Amino acid sequence: MTRIIDKDGLAEAFVDEWISSSTIVKAHTSGSTGTPKEMYLQKKDMRLSALATCRHFGIDSTSVLHLPLSTDYIAGKMMVVRAFVSGATLVVEQPSRCPLSELPAGIDRVDLTAVVPSQVEGLLSSPHISNVRSVIIGGGVVSADIEKRLRTVPIEAWSTYGMTETCSHVALRNLQSQSLTYTALPGIRFSTDSRDCLVIDAPDYTFGRIVTNDMVRMVSANEFQWLGRYDNVINSGGIKLHPEAMEKLLEGTVSCRFYIVGRPSERWGKEAVIVVENATDMQCDRIMRRAREVFERHSVPKAVINTPRFIYASNGKIKRVLP
Repeated sequence: MTRIIDKDGLAEAFVDEWISSSTIVKAHTSGSTGTPKEMYLQKKDMRLSALATCRHFGIDSTSVLHLPLSTDYIAGKMMVVRAFVSGATLVVEQPSRCPLSELPAGIDRVDLTAVVPSQVEGLLSSPHISNVRSVIIGGGVVSADIEKRLRTVPIEAWSTYGMTETCSHVALRNLQSQSLTYTALPGIRFSTDSRDCLVIDAPDYTFGRIVTNDMVRMVSANEFQWLGRYDNVINSGGIKLHPEAMEKLLEGTVSCRFYIVGRPSERWGKEAVIVVENATDMQCDRIMRRAREVFERHSVPKAVINTPRFIYASNGKIKRVLP
């Protein structure tokens, strides 16, 4: 029997929806790659996804799951579903930057928690971090600095790949291994389309097949390496530059925020530039020097553009625009 510890009633509405006779669940996309939209998911798909995750992490009726995310979105909903399909205990807390600040009486460990990248620093500072076995991180790119921090603590950390349409993640990347490869959950297979974008094949699920806008490098039919969004690719003189992958190589160079975007070029069609937020001249010089060191000659951004403040979307993510 699933036990839910939810002193503030944060998950009550979704629990009622889940145990209702309806075969569908209303969900909203996060808006990470566009305007948030409402959709309906099949409960049988959510069960399949939850069972696959529980098998991967060895979650059963003796396990404890921890939920510091809103159940308005798929990541929060699926932690509830995982508790129901496994019979595990679920601890629900108010979403914050500092999750797991305390554990309820009688709970001395957490077998699996789910967070977004902005919560990782707070989680690592939790007095109970040594009681956590595994953490899954979704909803955004995990920075190189965060990955390094995670490797200093005795915790299994995984980056997830998925979306609302796939009922949360369909692939996981082990952050302790330093590998860039995502591996599919059981029942999922991958391929690419003519754009080199990921195609998800899930014959056991009602959604069947989903063509994404994520450019990847295939490793096998169930493994890939994520390169970035097709929408963000910079075609510079016939060479495709992937801003997200380039940014990963520059992380830690300066303390200010930055991103890479394309701008029109008479010679190349488009060229890459680095946009920094409220940086000093020294920081601008440092990031350009580092770029010349780590990128091949044809990939080096042509300039550093300093802007007082980035433009942010409603979900808090930076809009990749040319100032």
